[in-house]
Amino acid sequence: MKLIDQTWELLKKEVVLEWRSKYAFNGVLLYVVSTVFICYISFNLSAGFSKSEGYKVVWNVLFWIIILFASVNAIAKSFLQESRSRLLYYYSIASPQAIILSKTIYNILLMSLLSVLALVVYLLFFTNTIGDPLFYFTVVILGAFSFSTVFTMISAIASKAGNNGTLMAILSFPVIIPVIMILIKLSKSAMDGIDRSLSYGDIGVLCAINAIVMATALLLFPFLWRD
Repeated sequence: MKLIDQTWELLKKEVVLEWRSKYAFNGVLLYVVSTVFICYISFNLSAGFSKSEGYKVVWNVLFWIIILFASVNAIAKSFLQESRSRLLYYYSIASPQAIILSKTIYNILLMSLLSVLALVVYLLFFTNTIGDPLFYFTVVILGAFSFSTVFTMISAIASKAGNNGTLMAILSFPVIIPVIMILIKLSKSAMDGIDRSLSYGDIGVLCAINAIVMATALLLFPFLWRD
């Protein structure tokens, strides 16, 4: 119960700070809208492309590229923006597990909201080619969850290595690539309206990756925290 209470209080702190500044939300939302608009203009410059066979593939891949970079911009600063004195204060009032859990849950909520808004903006600008909208929406939420868990853990590691952004990119690469490949495959199945039961195996793999990342974060972060 103590862990839950600490996590809840830290989560409320994250939400209140973001509500006051709205730095991450407004910045990433601006990035998403402007990037979607640029893609829209580029598509319109290619006459007849929207009716070609490759349109769905490009539509889907571009969406996930936008979400990926939005996640990096929103989550990378989870620990990098925390001052040393504030981290020392956290160390005195809460367990490391509560801190990493609160950061992860907050990033999941933030990225879920941003991903849904990005999908809405994307659908407003581009022709809707999704065969199974509900399944695609589910995949988007799974993607937001996956990006949040991975980048929160990597941000925590990078913050203990001198806030090295290059290190974060290197550490993220081997974990995020299989996640992106699975998400693109799942979302393409949703766009084609393929039977959902054929995608259960990929969903299971994605959930397993998230579980491993979360377990690793909970086990590793206390050791990083002591340093």
